[in-house]
Amino acid sequence: MDGLAYLHLAETWETAAGQTRSTNSKKHLNLAYTSLLFFTLALTILNLVNPALAIKKGDSGPEVAQLQKTLQAAGYFSGKTTGFYGSITRAAVKKFQADNNLKVDGIVGPKTLSVLKGNQSASIEAAEKQSPNVDRPSPSPSATENTNQPEDTTNNPPQEPLFQEPFLPPFKTESPEEKQESESQPQRLINPPDNTQGKMTLKKTIYGNISPKSIVYSGDGLFFAQNMMYRHTITVYDRNFKLVKTIPDTVNLSKFGFSKFKGNYQGSPVEAAFSTDGKYGYVSNYKMYGSGFSNPGTDRCSPAAKHDQSFLYRINTQTLKIEKVIPVGAVPKFNAVSPDNRFALASNWCSWDLSVVDINKNLEVERVKLGAYPRGIVVTPDSKNAYVAVMGSSDIAKVNLIDFSVEWLRNIGNAPRHLTIDPNGNYLYATLNGEGNVAKIDLKTGEVAKKVRTGKAPRSMTISDDGKLLYVVNYFSNTVSKVRTSDMKVLQKVNVNSSPIGITYDPETNQVWVACYSGSIMVFQD
Repeated sequence: MDGLAYLHLAETWETAAGQTRSTNSKKHLNLAYTSLLFFTLALTILNLVNPALAIKKGDSGPEVAQLQKTLQAAGYFSGKTTGFYGSITRAAVKKFQADNNLKVDGIVGPKTLSVLKGNQSASIEAAEKQSPNVDRPSPSPSATENTNQPEDTTNNPPQEPLFQEPFLPPFKTESPEEKQESESQPQRLINPPDNTQGKMTLKKTIYGNISPKSIVYSGDGLFFAQNMMYRHTITVYDRNFKLVKTIPDTVNLSKFGFSKFKGNYQGSPVEAAFSTDGKYGYVSNYKMYGSGFSNPGTDRCSPAAKHDQSFLYRINTQTLKIEKVIPVGAVPKFNAVSPDNRFALASNWCSWDLSVVDINKNLEVERVKLGAYPRGIVVTPDSKNAYVAVMGSSDIAKVNLIDFSVEWLRNIGNAPRHLTIDPNGNYLYATLNGEGNVAKIDLKTGEVAKKVRTGKAPRSMTISDDGKLLYVVNYFSNTVSKVRTSDMKVLQKVNVNSSPIGITYDPETNQVWVACYSGSIMVFQD
């Protein structure tokens, strides 16, 4: 209905009351047909040349711009027409697919294109059938103008610090004014500035019964904080900074098919990763607590010690309940989901390997040996390869997700910890925890293009949706650094609470969420 209203207004913009449609209104319809024809022909040719190709997240060009316009006309997209397929465009496509009983994958292939074409054609025909004698008031500019919302747009083996019970600041008591603010809708940016020129400002600090090791955006409006064994919880927040639910890490393993484990067991949530549709979150557990788990891993360990294996939890993001428990290796830390939703991957700190879980089977199908202390993982946009930071070395493993063979990027830097990749898959970024640098790696050559010092012990980082900015937490400096990827220049540093350890980025609001291990989550507007 929103799409019909949009087209009706577009048609009648210059139609006088009581008169037939003018030449101008016919031009509006002709332009609509022309735009749709261009979009249809472009994608049809694309699919004839290679049927496997389709418009998807990370793409850019005139086809994407026309897709955005088509979605605007159908009432599904209110962002700025940028020609870049980011998270807002994908959300619009997924909503359209869901409403039209299509596969909800955010990829515009032939089926989605066909329904889009039919939807817009029907809207145009309906607009043409409007009676020319109906008195149509001229719309205000706000009804048809673009709102310009932002488009997605050492030699010694390293060790993770043994972090005992953290000091928590007093719980914050919100004033009525603060409650009112938290319950209001989040602000969306109008005519956003170039973020490479802007400044990060503190928007909100969240306290509570938390000690977050990580904070991860689901891609669908929720933020998951993993509170390790210090709280035995996962806390879930929305964009209004409201605590939606506290999920205990307690599970009855026998009810999930592990009959040798009787009664309830606790985990210790470390990191989270989400399916591309945002329906499922996969949470790694450092270790399990309960009868039968008697040899837990530590921050210094090796496969020879035969430490207890642990689990990934699969959480349904609609019900916010743990609905699957998947065994992996010893002390799983980081995890990732391939963009094609085929695999969930977990780096096992103490068994020195990578667990490959088939998402459809909820079963580990491969274990890839890597070496001392694997941690950060990132999967290439085409889902063909995963890169894994091996923190007990200076190297990064490249794991082929077809045959599970391993190649190496050697001598990247001391103790690589966290990885991220640009949207086009051209550059890999690694935090080098042992030397205080962040490295930019050219994946065509496998060489380090540049390094930049961000602070003491850079841990986690996140990348903006357009790949132009990195945000890095510096654990011992108590800062977050904003880095421009084109030249790896630090544009800004902001002070944060003690022990910043996790970070995530929301492309729809341009907000950066920072997990401080000492007991808070800080949200910055950029």
